Amino acid sequence: MRNSGISHSGISLRLLHERDAPFMLEWLTDPEITRCFRFEAGQMTMESVLKFIADSSNMDKNANFAITESENDEYLGTVSLKNIDYNVKSAEYAISLRKKAQGKGCGYAATADILKYAFNKLGLKRVYLNVLSDNENAVKFYERFGFVYEGEFLNHIFAHGEVRSLKWFRLTENEYREKYENN
Repeated sequence: MRNSGISHSGISLRLLHERDAPFMLEWLTDPEITRCFRFEAGQMTMESVLKFIADSSNMDKNANFAITESENDEYLGTVSLKNIDYNVKSAEYAISLRKKAQGKGCGYAATADILKYAFNKLGLKRVYLNVLSDNENAVKFYERFGFVYEGEFLNHIFAHGEVRSLKWFRLTENEYREKYENN
């Protein structure tokens, strides 16, 4: 986020702006991208995206950031800490990228930045996520980044017309510091 100095490898995080809405809607309505989402994103409209952006200015429970190219500020995706619990000091991580940003290191850089924000700025002790079990690319990404597999909820949700399973991952503050700050 430009205001708080989050920047990594030519990628920056900043607050979401209305001008990001058409680019958000681009990936939200792309069936190739949303096939691994838990929710039916294809039903999103410009109105619902603009409401999400407006609501994201209140960062008490959810911190949603635009992932942008540092040089031209082009929106590439969204990375979030959701359901922030300051008592337990935990939050749920989520990320989505436009097709043009996939496979270029943007997700890795944005993840590094949001975790630094979570552990250093918010003082969280644990960041967790869940992913559809058959989303092999995402599972590999999370494992490569250092998230620790905690288990699987079999036949746990109904998504895209079928009952699906979820894999759960976590990264604690200690695990993060050991992997990224003590080297």
